[in-house]
Amino acid sequence: MLDIRFYSTTGKAPGTLDLSESFYQWLLKSEFSKIGISRPQTIRLDEEEVLLQVVDLNKGQVPNRHRFRAFLVEAIVQESNRMLTQLGEAPSPQTYQTESHTLRNLQQLRHYIEDEAYQFLERV
Repeated sequence: MLDIRFYSTTGKAPGTLDLSESFYQWLLKSEFSKIGISRPQTIRLDEEEVLLQVVDLNKGQVPNRHRFRAFLVEAIVQESNRMLTQLGEAPSPQTYQTESHTLRNLQQLRHYIEDEAYQFLERV
């Protein structure tokens, strides 16, 4: 499993998404990997200052947060269409679980991006 982590400067606990290798690879090959530039940033974690390579979600003429969100909304629409086509009329619970995995990951990622308490994203 690979992670995408979200950090706050306001004391909110870090958020972590554990992603499968295949989903992470898909993200790396998509526009997601081209949004923002990872830069060193000192972040306070567990009473200690840590230097991390992170994308500032609030930077950019069009903020990175908005660019990530636009990417994710489009990906969710495409994945929803693919999933509905694949599932058909009466999918088994196992088929539903398998086919909806990517959509769930995209939605979780979107929720973190939209949470303005998080200012930084780390692609680990």
